[in-house]
Amino acid sequence: MYVYATSGHVDHGKSTLVNALTTMDPDRWAEEKRRGLTIDLGFAWTTLESGVNVAFVDVPGHERFIANTLAGLGPAPAVLLVIAADEGWKEQTTEHLEAIDALGISRGIIVLTRMDNGQRITAPEVWEKVRGTSLADAPIMAVSAHTGEGIEELRAALDAVLPSDLELAEAAEQPVRMWIDRAFSVKGAGTVVTGTWAVGRVKVGDRLRILTETGTHEVTVRGLHSENSAVEEAAPVMRLAVNLRGIDADSISRGDVLTAADSTWWRPEILDVRRRTGTQLDNVPKELNLHVGTASVPVHVRPLGAEHARLIVQGATLPLRIGDRLALRGPGLDKLAGLEVVDMDPPSIRRRGAPTERAKELSSHHPRDAGAYVARRDAIHKTELASAGFDTGNKPTSVIEYQGWWVNAAAIGRWTKQLREMFDTYMARNSLADALPLATALTNLALPADALLAIPLTGAKLKRDGAFIRDPKAAPRDLGPAEKSVAQLETQLAAAPFAAPDADTLKDLRLGTSELAAAERAGRLLRIDSIVLLPSAPHKAADILAQLPGEFTLSEARQALDTTRRIAVPLLEYMDSKGLTKRTSETTRVVT
Repeated sequence: MYVYATSGHVDHGKSTLVNALTTMDPDRWAEEKRRGLTIDLGFAWTTLESGVNVAFVDVPGHERFIANTLAGLGPAPAVLLVIAADEGWKEQTTEHLEAIDALGISRGIIVLTRMDNGQRITAPEVWEKVRGTSLADAPIMAVSAHTGEGIEELRAALDAVLPSDLELAEAAEQPVRMWIDRAFSVKGAGTVVTGTWAVGRVKVGDRLRILTETGTHEVTVRGLHSENSAVEEAAPVMRLAVNLRGIDADSISRGDVLTAADSTWWRPEILDVRRRTGTQLDNVPKELNLHVGTASVPVHVRPLGAEHARLIVQGATLPLRIGDRLALRGPGLDKLAGLEVVDMDPPSIRRRGAPTERAKELSSHHPRDAGAYVARRDAIHKTELASAGFDTGNKPTSVIEYQGWWVNAAAIGRWTKQLREMFDTYMARNSLADALPLATALTNLALPADALLAIPLTGAKLKRDGAFIRDPKAAPRDLGPAEKSVAQLETQLAAAPFAAPDADTLKDLRLGTSELAAAERAGRLLRIDSIVLLPSAPHKAADILAQLPGEFTLSEARQALDTTRRIAVPLLEYMDSKGLTKRTSETTRVVT
């Protein structure tokens, strides 16, 4: 299936044309039928001679319903611009062309209707009107819905304008995003939302996420319908009704969005845009409405020269990508401004002169080139860049890829220098330390992800060792002021291996927790609970206890080691934990 939106001046025969193509009346409301005027979006479909199904979104032509017109055009991949040949080019024809051009819709057909009533505009005149717009290359077809003249040729032209299978396949691989144009409840089925399914795939049973003005809601797909028929799976491009479980229809409005449950869409509150069509941006009103998809949200506009602006979203944030086309309208704006998203995480422009600098940057900014953005962020995961619409197929020369991260080369140099200086400073200030705590390094470096620490570690010629960072080539350090006391204790323990010093002795030696920990890290002492021994003590004890005949008790071990119960109990428990001894009963052990 494919989808066209019909647009054009009020009462130029759009709905009549759709009826002639599909034999369906797109006007849904009784008031529309009574007044002969399309007020809201209408829908119809047909099957072309090629077998391709084509749906139509019929948009209002009256100027009072321009918001509905934009909601119909916003998600549309293609358009029919309808002009009544007997009336010629009119005010809303211009307005609708401006909307089509603003939204960047280039696939379409220009249709001259009511040819049986005479002709007040010719194809060359139409081409002159659309010159320089997104429909400049669109074919022009002349038809009469009343007599049937040109209808078959138009149906053939609809076929010719369709995208290739490759284009549709590529669209199917993009992240799910359906702009909702209707929400209602069906008895026995529950909540149903409709829209133009233009990107991604969905099937019955899938978990989705619906983004509304009140928040994010997790939902499940109960059923899918297209052209009043149930389908198991949907792919671009088609009109789709999605039956949802997990939300009431009253909670959903036009402009809300369906995405995948694991959606990675960016939802910027602030974005920089580039003018593509319409009014220059240096003198527009500050408060306007932004139209994208079926949504319309208020925004505050801060011009950055004539061609760029910063938009601050005042309503619900929307899922966007770099390159998305938007339309800006509102009081005080004489014509629509067509915009392109160029930055969804722009830098601050609060300091004096920053707006002027930013305007200059944007004038040469290539939106999909990730190099400048990675430099601003230092590092960002490649999947996040892809979600934003950056070109991840061509890595900039300023970027290094590491485990899926794109890292700015200059940031690597800065991190490496900072880590090396941090390590050297810490070691100089902490004479008892033989390593920099990992937490200290991570806190001070403030890397985008802890996994990136491996990069500056390599550059700084340091090595991670559990919760510490060490210099593998550094010479062994003495213990500074504690060196003399530790050496004295080592001499005492060498003479009496199991005569661990008591607290008073350690205090006299000025060996506190920090000094003992440093000596233990240096491999010179061993702390077991509150006792301090040489690292060789457990194995030496095992050798002595192995001389006992078979099993031994705590008392027998204490006597063999010539030590006290205060020392023997924690020492034997430590030896049990290391597999040097094992219990054979509650009171006996053996050497293993």
